Amino acid sequence: MANADLIRKAQAGDGDAFRAAIAPYRRELQLHCYRMLGSFQDAEDALQDTLLAAWQGLAGFEGRASLRTWLYQVATHRCLNMRRSASRRPAQEWNVPGVEPPEPTRLGEVLWLEPYPDSLLDGAMDVAPGPEARYERTESISLAFVTALQVLPPRQLAVLILRDVLGFHADEVAAMLESTIESANSALKRARASLQRRWAPPAAHERPPAPHSAEERAIVAKFVSAYESADLDALVALLTDDVLVSMPPMPLEYEGREVVARLFGSIFGAGRRFDLVPTRANGQLAFATYLRTATGVNHGTGLFVVTLSGGRVSAMTRFESGVLPWFDLPRSLPGRYAC
Repeated sequence: MANADLIRKAQAGDGDAFRAAIAPYRRELQLHCYRMLGSFQDAEDALQDTLLAAWQGLAGFEGRASLRTWLYQVATHRCLNMRRSASRRPAQEWNVPGVEPPEPTRLGEVLWLEPYPDSLLDGAMDVAPGPEARYERTESISLAFVTALQVLPPRQLAVLILRDVLGFHADEVAAMLESTIESANSALKRARASLQRRWAPPAAHERPPAPHSAEERAIVAKFVSAYESADLDALVALLTDDVLVSMPPMPLEYEGREVVARLFGSIFGAGRRFDLVPTRANGQLAFATYLRTATGVNHGTGLFVVTLSGGRVSAMTRFESGVLPWFDLPRSLPGRYAC
């Protein structure tokens, strides 16, 4: 009743009532936009567009579906419009001074990918997904899953997220997309087949340690020690045989322990030394990297998001330093070491 009263007041032009009515859904709508778009910045823009469109269109909300379902419909259409019209970030060339990387294994497709801070997941996944959801919460926010989503056609992407991630019923999704149930189910079938070709579920790998567990803390300590001391052998010992390193918006991707060892060997061999600050992104370990300098100020160079398979690293995704403020991390730190 309280929510219905807020909606009536909002429809009469009460902005405070509108903000109160939609407040419980802001975080989960932002996460939905992130899954749809793969970019944290684009998701924030889509969220603001969604809230504006919802405010402007609230008079047409008749309550036949819940406010949450209606907001998801508005957000999904905003994201679809952005996917169809947006020019994605262009590929960026290798930009590490004094370092010549090895030839990549392949070139990546999803150059607009950005990390999602774990601090924003609080409140974003409080509502349990519907009974038809296929994916656990942790896997549905992982970088590998979000990356695989991005290559789906827009309509297939929307149907798969609404059905298999959020668990909306087929008739609800058809209504949200202004489609028939048959058309929505057909799109879902194609999306599932495409996703299966591009993404291996966690069951295909060894389970990672529980977040914040003693085992995970031990891995963090080993990784930080190896990277900060430029101990290539120790770093490589932490990697799986099929480890994958990617670095959007640079398209370079390196798969396999041998070529990844050459990549980090070229970085360490150039004399670059770093301090690491642990954090979390996409439900995974992450490390901000700060380049040591002789000035006493270490400059942020980027963020690694790390995927674990058992006690070893199976993937590392490196992002530019512009993402650091999203994690409440500074652009620079006082140096701990003299160069």
